[in-house]
Amino acid sequence: MEFSAQQIADMVQGRVEGNPEALIHTFSKIEQGEEGSISFISNPKYAHYVYETKASVVLVNEDFELERPVTPTLIRVKNAYETVAQLLQLYESMKPKKSGIDSMAFISDTATLGENCYVGAFAYIGANVHIGKGTLIYPNAYIGDGVTLGDNCIVYPHAVIYHGCQIGNRVIMHSGSVVGADGFGFAPGADGYDKIPQIGIVTIEDDVEIGANTCIDRSTMGSTVVHRGVKLDNLVQLAHNTEVGEHTVMSSQVGVAGSTKIGSWCMFGGQVGISGHITIGDKVWFGAQSGVPSSVKSDQKLIGTPPMEQVPYFKSQAMFRRLPDIYKRLCALEKELETLKKEQS
Repeated sequence: MEFSAQQIADMVQGRVEGNPEALIHTFSKIEQGEEGSISFISNPKYAHYVYETKASVVLVNEDFELERPVTPTLIRVKNAYETVAQLLQLYESMKPKKSGIDSMAFISDTATLGENCYVGAFAYIGANVHIGKGTLIYPNAYIGDGVTLGDNCIVYPHAVIYHGCQIGNRVIMHSGSVVGADGFGFAPGADGYDKIPQIGIVTIEDDVEIGANTCIDRSTMGSTVVHRGVKLDNLVQLAHNTEVGEHTVMSSQVGVAGSTKIGSWCMFGGQVGISGHITIGDKVWFGAQSGVPSSVKSDQKLIGTPPMEQVPYFKSQAMFRRLPDIYKRLCALEKELETLKKEQS
């Protein structure tokens, strides 16, 4: 489908600067723009591309200042990054959705599916499963007995939901993700480790996205809980009995140990490790590779192991690099001091 610059501007409450009849039919990165595409600039680092891009339309912030004339039509909006996200969502929603039940899928006689669902070949849907309307189950996905899966969810190939887990509406599970595997519970005994049965479940609320090969373990008792709006990158591990607050986001390789409670609107960088049985407050930011051994109060930006505020952390890192030189100087001073002591004695 094609849209004019003016039509796009009307959709996003923007203002056209240039040719309102410029037509677009696809998206492009600003540095790889091509005729008929729409791109955007939100980071000033990429601003120079607006003078050389071949994109037909470029979204820019209202306060974006031109140094010289440009070829593409501009659409000025309050926030270019948020606007392009809205347009991409609209573009995605216009794609035709898969529908129907493949003859090679297995669906238990006791399972119930809502209207307009899709179930691909070799997908497995167990006993007493309830799936809401408009949900897409791709080939080779596994839905265990007693699972509830809400409306308009997407379960991609090879994603697994173990028995009894409860999944809300508009949840996306990417390939290889696993919800409801046993938590890592073992009791040391005389002859080794005895497995502690994990009899709880996992509860995933609405609008959660779970990245590829991410694992969320079922609880020992009760439920591991991921609240609404949480976004998990690929290769994230949430252990048994954890609770993640609303709209928290975690980058790849974050690991959260058991029985930890995490607040709302937190942001964890890649490879952050969270110890077990602690509480993280709301709006806490951890930089990449931070190690968190104890509870943290709300509204903090921390980095390192153990985590500290950003400015002291970077000052400490700068000092750490100088330690070899400081050590040499210290040794030299000690020798000089010993020499002075001998001269005075």
